[in-house]
Amino acid sequence: MKRMGMIFRAKANKALDRAEDPRETLDYSYQKQLELLQKVRRGVADVATSRKRLELQLNQLRSQSGKLEEQGRKALALGREDLAREALTRRAALQQQVTDLETQHSTLQGEEEKLTLAAQRLQAKVDAFRTRKETIKATYTAAQAQTRIGEAFSGISEEMGDVGLAIQRAEDKTAQLQARAGAIDELLASGALEDPSGLAKDDIQAELDRLSGGTDVELELQRMKAELSGPAEQQQAIEGGGRTQEQPQDTPRFHKEQ
Repeated sequence: MKRMGMIFRAKANKALDRAEDPRETLDYSYQKQLELLQKVRRGVADVATSRKRLELQLNQLRSQSGKLEEQGRKALALGREDLAREALTRRAALQQQVTDLETQHSTLQGEEEKLTLAAQRLQAKVDAFRTRKETIKATYTAAQAQTRIGEAFSGISEEMGDVGLAIQRAEDKTAQLQARAGAIDELLASGALEDPSGLAKDDIQAELDRLSGGTDVELELQRMKAELSGPAEQQQAIEGGGRTQEQPQDTPRFHKEQ
């Protein structure tokens, strides 16, 4: 089972490697980095919003604190120490809230600065990755095109290999048909097969062709003998052969005169 699992994983890995396009992987990684950068920016915006809200609350509390301080002074000026004490008491409570909000504001401001710096660094990395991504994609595309052109010229690509196999099969079938046609012609000429078209030679024609072929052979044999015997005998042999073939008509006339 372990071996089967290993074979399956190996085949799956090979199939994934064949299906994987580095350009698509780079584009996907770039998209994920943009999403992360967008999240960081939203975080910076949220922190800035919270800081701004604290600033508004601080301004309101400081305004109220100043107003209570002014009321306390007026109360003392009018001889109302009790009102002055109440105003100062409320002002002290507000001042404690202001102190707490200032602490929170300082913390948020520090977080905002950190997130802003992180967003700037991440933006620089994303920009650098984008430039490198486009460079790698262009290089990969050029290498892929060069490889396909090289395979086309060398004939080792799958398409060219299929074309070569098709040509080889066509040539093999053509040679087989030519050999079969030649064998059938020989069998028809020898009489081993009958011509279904009815154009085969009959026995008389075959005998005439055989005799004609024999005469041609005899003539050729006489010419060869004449060439070997010399010029004089060659002329006699040729003349004798001509008389034999022509069979002149004056011989019977000479016998009649005798």
